[in-house]
Amino acid sequence: MILLFAKKCLMKNLEGSLHHNIKMRGSNTGISSRRFRSRPHGFTLVELLFFLAKGKGGQKRSACLPDYRQPAAAVMCRPHPAFTLVELLFFLAKGKGGQKRSACLPDYRQPAAAVMCRPHPAFTLVELLVVIAIIGMLVGLLLPAVQQAREAARQMQCSNNLRQMALAMLNYESTMKHFPSAGWWWKWAGDPDRGLGQAQPGSWMFSILPFLEQNALFQLASDGDAETITEEQKNKAGEVCQTPISTFYCPSRRPVATSFGIHLDDRLNVTFPDSPMAKNDYAGNVGSTGSGRSESCSPTTITEAMKIISQNQWKPAGNGILIQAGKVMLGEIRDGTSNTYLLGEKYLTPECHIPTSESNMCHADDVGCFAGSDGDVLRSTSAIPMQDRTGFDRGGGVRFGSVHAGSMGMAMADGSVHRMTYSIDSETHKRLGIRNDGNLASIPE
Repeated sequence: MILLFAKKCLMKNLEGSLHHNIKMRGSNTGISSRRFRSRPHGFTLVELLFFLAKGKGGQKRSACLPDYRQPAAAVMCRPHPAFTLVELLFFLAKGKGGQKRSACLPDYRQPAAAVMCRPHPAFTLVELLVVIAIIGMLVGLLLPAVQQAREAARQMQCSNNLRQMALAMLNYESTMKHFPSAGWWWKWAGDPDRGLGQAQPGSWMFSILPFLEQNALFQLASDGDAETITEEQKNKAGEVCQTPISTFYCPSRRPVATSFGIHLDDRLNVTFPDSPMAKNDYAGNVGSTGSGRSESCSPTTITEAMKIISQNQWKPAGNGILIQAGKVMLGEIRDGTSNTYLLGEKYLTPECHIPTSESNMCHADDVGCFAGSDGDVLRSTSAIPMQDRTGFDRGGGVRFGSVHAGSMGMAMADGSVHRMTYSIDSETHKRLGIRNDGNLASIPE
């Protein structure tokens, strides 16, 4: 249709100019112009296409025009400027309200192909606004899909973090023949000179550093003396506690960076130069008995702690896998490793994700990831899991949960990682946290 319309328009405009040119040339050559009136005027479809064609880089082609001065209407080729496809579309476009602009067409009646301007239709402001509105609607529909894809990628990375930590614990168990201890209590940080097991005062996260390819960080505060704590060792331990590990951070919750912490002067084997410290978004399963820390066992010296351990006075305060100053063996998980939680994402109110002072800090996220047995690194199945909610359960030192919508990530004792819905039955969730009660609970489909 476009080509037919273009042919019709151009034939009408060129017919007059060619006929006038023929008359002028015929009078000069003595040839009567009447003989040409019986001949068809204008271009064929093929000639029109060649007339509209334009070479790349602005090159011009020659259009073959009939020369009616010869008896056989011999064809004479002469160069001429041509239209591009965009120019043709603008020439054929019609605006609302009959508004027209001018287009410049070549006039072949002049020797230099002078340009003659003719009016033609164009776009209106209303049409332009409609196009912009449509583009805006498409962008609005596309952005949620992009955000959803990004969140899916972050959730996959979060599950991968859980898997890495679970595999590190299984490698630890393969080496030590038991799972890591949760540490003594929060006033103690990790001490590399005290090795692994019940003698290690730091958290389970500190104990698995060598199995996460972080042995250099694990050994940073070592001075070779397990019984004496020097000031230099305390300063080095402070550097360790202020080194964030990307595996310990959920990418959907907060960036891998230090944030505000408290109780800096209460630590027994670490000195902090300032308040920021490394945090964590995952916690070990202490079972269904609360925080998992025995208040009656809070040693303040290494000698006191080792006496409690040697006399077996440290009563395990959890029926999970990671407990205070404990060492749970694989064979003790009688409910099955695939049916028992090992660790998972921890609940945290949104205003406490990146604390800047004590006023917006959660007390289950205040002493860092390398401090001993505390709600920062241990969670219980005694409370139902929840998605992070503003203003709810500010303490948050018991329950599992996450920032993800619909589900949270949990790693089992066999190393597998599953997405657990927040609507899981409370009794099922509780049983999955107990290692040896005999009441088997399977993962919901």
